[in-house]
Amino acid sequence: MSRRSKMIEKIKELMYQPKFIRNIGIVAHIDHGKTTLSDNLLAGAGMISEELAGDARSLDFDEQESARGITIDAASVSMVHKFDDNDYLINLIDTPGHVDFGGDVTRAMRAVDGAVVVVCAVEGIMPQTETVFRQALKENVRPVLFINKVDRLINELKLEPEELQNRFLKIIAEANKLIKGMAPEDKKDEWKVDVTDGSVAFGSAYHNWAINIPIMQKSGINFKDIIDYCDNENQKELAQKVPITEVLLGMVVEHLPSPLVSQAYRVPTIWDGDIETEEGQAMIHTDSEGPLAVMVTNVSIDKHAGEIATGRVYGGTIEKGSEVFLVGSHAKARAQQVGVFFGAERVNTDKVPAGNIVAITGAKGAIAGETICDSSKKIKEFEGIEHISEPVVTVAVEAKNTKDLPKLIEVLRQVSKEDPTVRVDINEETGQHLISGMGELHLEIITYRINEKGVEIETSEPIVVYRETVAGKIENPVEGKSPNKHNRFYITVEPLDQSLYDAIDEGTIKEGRVKGKEMATTFIESGLEKEEARKVWDVYNKSIFINATRGIQYLDEVRELLIEGFESALDAGPISNEIAMGLKFKLVDAKLHEDAVHRGPAQVLPSIRKAIFAAIMMAQPTLLEPIQKVFINTPQDYMGNATREIQNRRGGQIVDMGQEGDMASIESKVPVAEMFGFAGDIRSATEGRCLWSTENAGFERLPNELQKQIIREIRERKGLSPEPYGPEHYIG
Repeated sequence: MSRRSKMIEKIKELMYQPKFIRNIGIVAHIDHGKTTLSDNLLAGAGMISEELAGDARSLDFDEQESARGITIDAASVSMVHKFDDNDYLINLIDTPGHVDFGGDVTRAMRAVDGAVVVVCAVEGIMPQTETVFRQALKENVRPVLFINKVDRLINELKLEPEELQNRFLKIIAEANKLIKGMAPEDKKDEWKVDVTDGSVAFGSAYHNWAINIPIMQKSGINFKDIIDYCDNENQKELAQKVPITEVLLGMVVEHLPSPLVSQAYRVPTIWDGDIETEEGQAMIHTDSEGPLAVMVTNVSIDKHAGEIATGRVYGGTIEKGSEVFLVGSHAKARAQQVGVFFGAERVNTDKVPAGNIVAITGAKGAIAGETICDSSKKIKEFEGIEHISEPVVTVAVEAKNTKDLPKLIEVLRQVSKEDPTVRVDINEETGQHLISGMGELHLEIITYRINEKGVEIETSEPIVVYRETVAGKIENPVEGKSPNKHNRFYITVEPLDQSLYDAIDEGTIKEGRVKGKEMATTFIESGLEKEEARKVWDVYNKSIFINATRGIQYLDEVRELLIEGFESALDAGPISNEIAMGLKFKLVDAKLHEDAVHRGPAQVLPSIRKAIFAAIMMAQPTLLEPIQKVFINTPQDYMGNATREIQNRRGGQIVDMGQEGDMASIESKVPVAEMFGFAGDIRSATEGRCLWSTENAGFERLPNELQKQIIREIRERKGLSPEPYGPEHYIG
């Protein structure tokens, strides 16, 4: 039997022993060495040749990933590792580092229990490192730390042993500061990374070696020896003595939790159901005999097999050929095949039990965030996956050939299913469709993939996505009348307090309909008045809808319609048909017809929407524009050029500047609208000698002098009248 066949057999055997399973993600800032590290781990497991490791980029299956040298999609692989005489099944997900593909990291974190955070020894903890830490810790995923590219500190920067130590201590201290700030309250101390216990490793993924304190004690190799090996260009021998696979996977087995340990604390935070029920207990105890509970974290399209849903099995066992129920879609499906990932291929098995990452063929209609359960035993769905960034750049897409229009619509739906961070707006009447993504690169990749699926398209220049809000408040309620004039709703609006906005943004307050009064305490703690906190009906688009009425007859019967009208009004606001956010609406009075026939959807929905639109237009309607943080590392000689590049862009501000050796670091804020073409400009300004990255920094008010111009441009682009309608249009 070949080594490959033996490993597949072993994987199938270990799948049923959750104590010996580790589900891990590899996360880092772009170019810090994640995919090279993954290659070496695969080589150590015998899945690719050691000569190819580091160059193969085995988990970058997409040709765009190979062409651009970056990871775009999270990729899964299962392998076996022997540690202390036991075999362990390691289910590994290699994630992207580029800010445009952060959605893949968020989704991967729902599938894993531990994360290897890779940090470049030269650059240290970078903005995107902080972001991936935040994504992992928000999902209760425990981190360990690998400080990569140590050879560069020795061979290029010529650091002395003491300087090396100081560099490492600084990185570890920064990592622990992030863990302390973001880890769950009861895990802050337990999850700190520590050199002495081996939860921190140092090495070179490119040269295939790594070391931590336990391995130093075992092998007798110390940092002085490592410096000698690097100085003598003998890292190949070092890799034979302390191979990266042994060190890293040993650290994973020893410090990262098995599903048996992690599900006990993870399930209560990602599943709102009753933990005491049969399905709750099955998930807490990783019970493969209990009711089925699968959380879908990714959907991809295979040319031959169709839709492949990747997910984490939290409870029960999913079987080949079984009928399953998609809780969010309220639909039945058949799991035609189930299996695990083995690099670029899938290995089909008859069953996949709790504690594993599964690939399901045939769960048609599933999207990332979907809950799959037995068709006979329906369960409450998992909490939705909250992406920490929003799409901020849009392109209009048209089929080059009219005959391709139906296929383009199908492909766009596929694309939005594969990547839930892409927002697709399909207009079947005009044939022009909008795709919104995280940045220029994200949209380039999406465009490439549409062409790849056999539809030739033309795209517009990138368009910035704006948001609508209000800068003032209205004292007198606005009246919204139903078309039959028998129902009236009275609405006020004002900007949402920053503390409440932040609580929604950070996830302390979950978006969605508020059932009962259980959320009242959280609303009060976030700054809402006690009286209002008990009456919140809905949280949507970082806005809230409060029922401030008393004793209105029939109001409960139209509650769902009022919420539906509120949400649809915020999806396309009155200023320029953009999403509205950061608003606090109060329903202060209502008059309803006593006959249910006269207060149906056709009467209630237009009246509440019109009242909301009129209220916005009376309360200093304002556009918000997306802002990005821009981080630049450049030699001192080019610092002036780099800062000028920021300051020459409208609204570009230098937030912070620092210096280490002959390198300067610049932190700045720039409107996304001013960032087009920045890559080429900053390269020219620094003669290609800078490293830079961006991070989305939310939305800020568009300067007053630009409001009218931008509103007009957006409205004309959307085929609307050049000026927004005044409040009288909605309430006249």
